[in-house]
Amino acid sequence: MKRWIVTALSELGLAVICLAGAVASWGNARRTTEFGTGDDHPGFVAVRYVPPLLMLATALVIIAGLLVIDAVARIWTARAVAPGPVEPMH
Repeated sequence: MKRWIVTALSELGLAVICLAGAVASWGNARRTTEFGTGDDHPGFVAVRYVPPLLMLATALVIIAGLLVIDAVARIWTARAVAPGPVEPMH
């Protein structure tokens, strides 16, 4: 297998792993706390977001995007530069 194919496929694989990590991080970044009713106040649910997990998710999405862009650029340039059939000299 050619080196550019292996590199492009590994970059796309890493991008998928980064996106899976971003989804997991984003899903765990939300914390809820339930408060019961008291005196004259109704009960409610408070939502708190964990900033480091949101930043991790954002960074992973950016890295995944860069990897996809690089993989597409490698594939595009390799196909554009691919040598055509060689004709014998007359």
